[in-house]
Amino acid sequence: MQIDDIWDMATLRAHIDALDEQLVGLLAQRHALIARAAKIKEQIGLPARIDDRVEEVVANAGRHAASRGLDPALIENIWRQLVEAAIAQEDRYLNGDRP
Repeated sequence: MQIDDIWDMATLRAHIDALDEQLVGLLAQRHALIARAAKIKEQIGLPARIDDRVEEVVANAGRHAASRGLDPALIENIWRQLVEAAIAQEDRYLNGDRP
């Protein structure tokens, strides 16, 4: 179905809700990858925060956003929040708070 083929709010909302569920699933996958990153960082002695990598991840998100017609500044802001949450997750692991 094309977006322009949606003519009522109930259908539109159902599509948005389904997409939101997919996004949460992708964020859960990202969370699992961050958990693995923390284990690898511990093994090789890296800190949770690597500033160059933070900036690379944020810039990548902004570039991907711009290529899809989204506001890069908005996406970069969202990604900074994601990255900060990931760093906090890694910090917790590296400081002994393990599931």
